[in-house]
Amino acid sequence: MDADLSIVIATKDRARYVARTLESLQLQRDAPPFEVIVVDNGSSDDTKSVVERSARAFPAVRYLAERQPNRGKARNRGVAQAAGRYVVFCDDDVQLPAGWLAAHAAAHRDDSDRVVNGPILNVPSYHARPKPRPANYSRAFLCTCNASLSRAAFLRAGGFDERFDLYGWEDTELGIRLRLAGVRWAFAWEAYLWHIKPPEENTLAVESRKAVEKARMAARFLAKHPSSRARLATGAHSLNLLRARYLTPEWLLAMYAGLSTSARVPGWMGALVRAQLLDAVYARELVRALDAGDER
Repeated sequence: MDADLSIVIATKDRARYVARTLESLQLQRDAPPFEVIVVDNGSSDDTKSVVERSARAFPAVRYLAERQPNRGKARNRGVAQAAGRYVVFCDDDVQLPAGWLAAHAAAHRDDSDRVVNGPILNVPSYHARPKPRPANYSRAFLCTCNASLSRAAFLRAGGFDERFDLYGWEDTELGIRLRLAGVRWAFAWEAYLWHIKPPEENTLAVESRKAVEKARMAARFLAKHPSSRARLATGAHSLNLLRARYLTPEWLLAMYAGLSTSARVPGWMGALVRAQLLDAVYARELVRALDAGDER
């Protein structure tokens, strides 16, 4: 189909979320012609039927399957099939304001090569719809929860490195290559979205697994970009590694875990302790991954 924009969404086992994302895309206003490519990254739920049902009501939607769980590979597959001049990335668990696509399109109006990011507002439910605030500003060069760039620039840079096959760092790594290739960057305040993060699903177990995976991918990232800036960004600097080796014993992590899940602990304190725990889990796994040479 003719399209100026191609929205690429990678998803796995989140049918009820992607259905809501597709509904909000159908309600976009003042946007140029666009298509939506949903890449099913090995789902075992009814994602395929949900997307195909949406496509019957909204022909701009297409379903693709990439069975190997790998977000970079899934997005590469989507971009390879895209017809639009510009590619727009978002996650499968977002709610999009009616002007979201129009704002991304406006940021590319002068046809220059740039990556455009918009504010990401983490909210606990679909009912929470705050407006962006200064705290939502980010200097991240490429954050695929809410970003757009020309398809040509994406392909010239080589797309996502599919060796990043766990959670984390694949978009940061591509952002480095885009920046080195001379692609510019912009932040579009009007291109904001709501990222749905229900507390009951954002469990300590889920976040701990992500912290471990992100640490392993950080080692891979450092092998490819062994700069002091990358070491600071990943936490692989000497003070943090020393802390992880000698100042995060098992009993301390167990205490953090107990406090962060205790109903008797005030909410603000539980959140603070939880953050400390996840940071320690990440740092300890980063040390292990670096020592084991998991950067291949």
